[in-house]
Parts: sequence; structure tokens; C-alpha cells
Amino acid sequence: QVQLVESGGDLVQPGGSLRLSCAASGVILRRYSMGWYRQAPGQQRELVAQIGSDDNTFYTDSVKARFTISRDNAKNTVYLQMNSLKAEDTAVYYCNRSPLQLPWTRYWGQGTQVTVAS
Repeated sequence: QVQLVESGGDLVQPGGSLRLSCAASGVILRRYSMGWYRQAPGQQRELVAQIGSDDNTFYTDSVKARFTISRDNAKNTVYLQMNSLKAEDTAVYYCNRSPLQLPWTRYWGQGTQVTVAS
């Protein structure tokens, strides 16, 4: 059974940093392109960063040069380092396969809350 468990979210001041973790069980993440998604209140879930099985990365424009996605294959974990955080980064953050496809649509975790406020 595949489980994705996100952690690392917190309340942080604007300009601060956080590192999110996505630990997986039941699946070997290095075989797949993985992404970090976020969903703010009243908005659709959006992809913010992606790391390919070849470690190529993609970032949405709003987080470029501030966020870094990485993976630790030995720990079967994907990370999102977030720097220079802004209020508009406030959201619940999730990890999942990217591009999203079956059966991964059934594997959403509980997410981790990031709140950026002074």
C-alpha cells in the first residue's frame, strides 16, 4: 500500500525558510517524477515544483529562485526547501507523482500546513 507523508510545515514570518519532507512507503520514489503541490483556501491545487527520475527540475514562475526540490533516494524522501517565503505561499502542501496520473490520484497524503504571516 502506497503512503505519502508530508511534514515540516509551520508558521513562519515573511522572508523566512522552511524545509518540507515527503516520506514514502510502498513505492520506490526514485523511479518516478515527483512533485510538490499546494492548495490555498478557496483555490485549486497547483503544482509548484517537480523533480524527474533523472533529477531534472521544474518550478512554477512564482517560486523560481526561492524554492528547491530535491530527493534522497536512500531515505525514499522528497524535499522542498522554501526560502524568502511570502504571504502568498500560505497553503497546504502535498507531494505526489507529477504529472499526476492513476493510480497516484488515490495516494494523496494529509498535507502539511505552511502559514506565512508576521
